[in-house]
Amino acid sequence: MIEILFLLLPVAAASGWWLARHERPAPRRSRRAAHPSFLRGLNYLLDEQPDKALDMFIELAEVDDETVETHLALGSLFRRRGEVDRAIRIHQNLMARPSLDAEQRGYALLELGQDYMSAGLLDRAELLFQELAGLGLHRQRALAGLREIYQQERDWERCLEVAEQLRPGGESVLDAEIAHYHCELAEEARRRGEHERVRAQLARALQIDPECVRASMLEARVALEEGEPQRALALFRGLVERHGAYLPEILPALIEALERVPGEDPLAVLEGLAARHPSPALVVTLAERVAAERGRAEALDLLCAHLRRFADLVGLERLLALELTELPDAADVHRLERALAVIRHLAARQPAYQCDHCGFQARSLHWQCPSCKRWGSVVPVQPEPLVIDAGLDGPRLA
Repeated sequence: MIEILFLLLPVAAASGWWLARHERPAPRRSRRAAHPSFLRGLNYLLDEQPDKALDMFIELAEVDDETVETHLALGSLFRRRGEVDRAIRIHQNLMARPSLDAEQRGYALLELGQDYMSAGLLDRAELLFQELAGLGLHRQRALAGLREIYQQERDWERCLEVAEQLRPGGESVLDAEIAHYHCELAEEARRRGEHERVRAQLARALQIDPECVRASMLEARVALEEGEPQRALALFRGLVERHGAYLPEILPALIEALERVPGEDPLAVLEGLAARHPSPALVVTLAERVAAERGRAEALDLLCAHLRRFADLVGLERLLALELTELPDAADVHRLERALAVIRHLAARQPAYQCDHCGFQARSLHWQCPSCKRWGSVVPVQPEPLVIDAGLDGPRLA
């Protein structure tokens, strides 16, 4: 019953609600009694018979020109509730009416296009949005719909075409998205071995958005692949200084560049980076190299110092794993192995990345957030800092 009332309330006042939502003034109309079909439709809704109610409202649309906004709102509500078939049926019936004026037809086309998108009928939605854009009706919303379709189809060239049309006067509102489209094209060219095209696309991405982390990362990796470790190292260092949170993403390639450039000391460089940009991946990598080059005791000291500052399960797991290697007592080994199993289980369930716009969490990096669809908003999660208060029971999270 709650869901029925949720649908009934906007329907009862749909004309005003829908007009306000689309920001156009409602025409003044004379009062008159509600049509009997409308009242019967409301009764069917109250009786939880939505199919019969829908038949009544469609019949009402055929006999009453003043209910267009009501049906547009009703269709939109059905779509939002996930009842896309009903939304399509309402909007298709409206489109079949010859009495619709241009503005009403434009709204009906837009709503029907959104219905098709919700139903996964992208080809039909594309045709309707193209028609709207061609007619100049609701052009911005139609182009936004086309851009969403082309993103789903991974047609980055068309995404660029539509995005440029959505930037009146060359405004920077879509610069981040456009830069990522060029990165997608660069990735495709990279897989095909088209080096010149890769460089051209990355140059265009950085020209549009100089702070594009992805483009900078790709540029450095491409330099490393093409036998320019010194240039790659310079690019990696610049990226870390500007966007230190992404250091775990480039760590293996950064170490490879350090090892290929004469005169570089990878361990010393990693220690300097860990002091400025501590992260679980970096500290664990550094601890492993310290253990190999300077001994287990110094690696344990490094991990303990890190864990005094951060609540980091990954660092704790590495610390206990190192301790386990030299425990003489079998019972102690067994207990520590059980503790390690729990820590590894908890660490595996921790999100490694989070969208700073909608909060979506993931185990791998997405350049476009799967939840809110924003580009470049997903960032690596940093461990929570610990604050040690004297006189209290122990460390607490900051």
